[in-house]
Amino acid sequence: MPASNFDLAASARQEMRSQGFDPDFPPTANNELNAIAARPLPAVSATVRDLRSLPWSSIDNDDSRDLDQIECAERTDAGIRVMIGIADVDWAVTQGTALDLHAQSQTTTVYTGVEVFPMLPERLSTDLTSLNDEQDRVAVVIEFTVAHDGSLSSQNIYRALVRNKAQLTYEGVGPWLESAGPAPAKIADNPALIEQLHMQDEASKALLDSRHRLGALDVDRVETESVTVDGHLEIRARRKNRAAELIEDFMVAANSVMAKKLADAGVSSIRRVVRAPERWARIVELASRYGYTLPAQPDAGALNGFLQSRKTADPAHYADVSLSVLKLMGPGEYVLSPAGAAPMGHFSLAAQDYTHSTAPNRRFGDVVTQRILKAVQSKAAAPYTDDELAAIARNCTLKEDAARKVERNMQKRIAAVALSSHIGQQYKAVVTGVVPHKGVFVRLVDPPAEGRLMRGEQGIDVGDQITVRLLAADPGRGFIDFERVS
Repeated sequence: MPASNFDLAASARQEMRSQGFDPDFPPTANNELNAIAARPLPAVSATVRDLRSLPWSSIDNDDSRDLDQIECAERTDAGIRVMIGIADVDWAVTQGTALDLHAQSQTTTVYTGVEVFPMLPERLSTDLTSLNDEQDRVAVVIEFTVAHDGSLSSQNIYRALVRNKAQLTYEGVGPWLESAGPAPAKIADNPALIEQLHMQDEASKALLDSRHRLGALDVDRVETESVTVDGHLEIRARRKNRAAELIEDFMVAANSVMAKKLADAGVSSIRRVVRAPERWARIVELASRYGYTLPAQPDAGALNGFLQSRKTADPAHYADVSLSVLKLMGPGEYVLSPAGAAPMGHFSLAAQDYTHSTAPNRRFGDVVTQRILKAVQSKAAAPYTDDELAAIARNCTLKEDAARKVERNMQKRIAAVALSSHIGQQYKAVVTGVVPHKGVFVRLVDPPAEGRLMRGEQGIDVGDQITVRLLAADPGRGFIDFERVS
């Protein structure tokens, strides 16, 4: 069968099952969804505010339909007050129901490039609990004030009714904020929204500068997206722009506020941690190739200094260096944080205490965090025991790793289809993995495809920049094979 006719959708479903996922929802899902759809939103009360009149907006990927967060801001004497509205998924998905148990098993939405396999049914995640344009929704609002130096004060978390007034995209807002493109129509015709976004951008930059001073890493993640052009499948790089950075800065701050809230309450919860890199010596060696000296022991501030130096010196290849550092740092993990435990820290974010709470439509750990928060606020019994939280954390880590494998394997299959007509062509590449008994792996600079180096792999390591020739592309096995040219 020609590679161009390969059934990517069927392959995606097969990959899901091979990595331990169940892409089908339980038989009772429809009945539970109908009951949720018939349920009225919570009434305005002492515990649920009415904030639907505020100028909320959202910024997400062009194709995102599961909108987890919206934002708005106002200027005060102490700085800029930022409010992040997070979809209250726990309001819809009751603990112990079939939908909840399915989500607990899957733990994450998986994006394969050809099909999205949602943790929760689309009727929920893209409709009933998604913070869609001009729809009344219930949210958990994380509020904080950002001072000029990026420090946070007046932190508060509460529930509220909200209404998204402008659903925006990274590709539309980013170039405009960078003065590299026109304002999207929704912004150009709305002076109040223009003021909102500039205010949010100001607060975001203060947060980012503060985190950089503390040692947070500035990495340029390159994501891939598949598009069909004139009937041919192509893959393209999707890079972070100013709008994506704004949302990232807000989410890091919101997750840190949530972690502090739970720590101050003295309750057990789940934390998201990235430990000090085990391959720090290799990162030191990588930096030395560029004439930069890193200390012998892991130091996030020093590592960010190296990354910033490369971004300034060679912005065109900065993403390659970022990718190498990310690979050498290793993935994060979910862990139990027992009541009263010392903060565990997040190496790459320079955060002393950090939890995931801002994407409950697609991460089960975030739903768990909502339930723990609500129990604290209502002075109710903890919804989970420590043993249950530890088990959930382990499964979240395992399924996140599995999701990365599904997404990586599908990216290879999609890339194999896209590259199958380019056998023999040469590409610039960066070495992304050297695995004993498995081989050397590289990522092309453009298009952003990954594969194995079949010839000329001797004497190279993660971070090396080389030229390769495409030898073969087999979407059935997800194999893309290269040989080193120089």
